[in-house]
Amino acid sequence: MKYWFFIVLVVCSQSIWAQQDTSKVLQALDQMEKALVAKDSNSLKKLLHPAMQFGHSNGWTQTKFDVINDMSRNYLVYEKIERQSLSISVQKKYAHVKEKVAVEGIFNGASFKLNLFVLQLWVETKKGWQLLSRQSARQ
Repeated sequence: MKYWFFIVLVVCSQSIWAQQDTSKVLQALDQMEKALVAKDSNSLKKLLHPAMQFGHSNGWTQTKFDVINDMSRNYLVYEKIERQSLSISVQKKYAHVKEKVAVEGIFNGASFKLNLFVLQLWVETKKGWQLLSRQSARQ
């Protein structure tokens, strides 16, 4: 009987721990998407890992510096990011995020509307969860 109680306790605590990690990743993801739309460079500096690569559906890749710089000079402006589906998987200090999003904005002066599949890799650092890699593809 003692063993069953111990096993149930371990399984429940792992489940609670995983839910807490998932909610923290979701919170970081929400903050990043809101920061992109709000053009909040201070939040993005905290949420984007220094080695981050931000891949777009057209093959274009940005670094952390590029994302913040292109946003501040209105080269790439996100007007709307609407999540349609989401999946988060956390393993220790890494999280894989898969989502479908509808995105609207302006790229180099031209408006765009895209439906995208997005795959992201987040890493837990001393600063919290940070985006390490992102790649999108058109739906």
